[in-house]
Amino acid sequence: MSRRLLVLGWHNIDPTPFYPAAPGAGRRGFERQLAAIDRLGTVVPLSDAVDTLAAGGSLPPRAVALTFDDGYADWLDAAVPALDRRGLHGTFFLVSDILSERIGAWWEELADAFDRCTATSLEWAGRTHDLTTPVARRAAQDALKDELKLVDRATRVEAVSRIAGRLAPPAPERPPMFLDWAGARALAATGHGIGSHTVTHPILAREDAATQRHELAASRTALEEGLGQTVDLLAYPNGNAGDYDQQTMELARAAGYRAAVTTRPGLVGPQEPPFAMHRVVLTPLTDVAELFGKVARKGTGMARRVVRTLTPTG
Repeated sequence: MSRRLLVLGWHNIDPTPFYPAAPGAGRRGFERQLAAIDRLGTVVPLSDAVDTLAAGGSLPPRAVALTFDDGYADWLDAAVPALDRRGLHGTFFLVSDILSERIGAWWEELADAFDRCTATSLEWAGRTHDLTTPVARRAAQDALKDELKLVDRATRVEAVSRIAGRLAPPAPERPPMFLDWAGARALAATGHGIGSHTVTHPILAREDAATQRHELAASRTALEEGLGQTVDLLAYPNGNAGDYDQQTMELARAAGYRAAVTTRPGLVGPQEPPFAMHRVVLTPLTDVAELFGKVARKGTGMARRVVRTLTPTG
């Protein structure tokens, strides 16, 4: 038996502007990943693992919890069927205002504008970004994405709208990339776990205490009322060091959550704070078998380094 847990996280399965891949590669890669996880680990529901660790109990050997962030629509026709074929459990973290279609996903909107870019340069915040080649556009997108994560949500949303307007004409109508409430109810009906990813996906530590309190409490209320079940697990948006802090963790506890996952790679151990659980975030193209092998040989410290070498950037 073990007292360590590897929490894995995904976003989309099919390619998107922000997470590009060849057509079909995401589904094929995800199937390969699940086959490796099924062979090399023991999948446990995140909620059960949180309870076991809190009680000082032991997990199965090579325990793994599977999680998914943001509410991508392909969860219903790609992620869930693949999990169900192998009898594996996932926990899905939803953004309540994306479900209500009050907001979009700023990272996807920014990436889509760069994909459709007709400008040859962009003047922004005192810098000129070259946009004449795919490599230059990707570098500009990455630089702006990183800069926008350092500001509050209102400033970020306004900036993305202005940048997109300078780069490309308005986006054409497309099938929805994210679930709505009907999709969320269908997801909940599958029996997989549901968690909160806040109301509007802000980077919480960039917001004041009142905004954080609202994002944490209102999202939980909306999901519980909309889906008819208890929601007491949280995934911090972005989730790196600096994206949440001690105040965020205290507010999450006060809002009624039992635990929260980050995107800081590593293994969850018996001394892990329940509101700062390590998680290794993947794309469907990550080599999970290699990840398992290196983590098994080197442990928590290696997990932090392995993910940087095995996971495509995005």
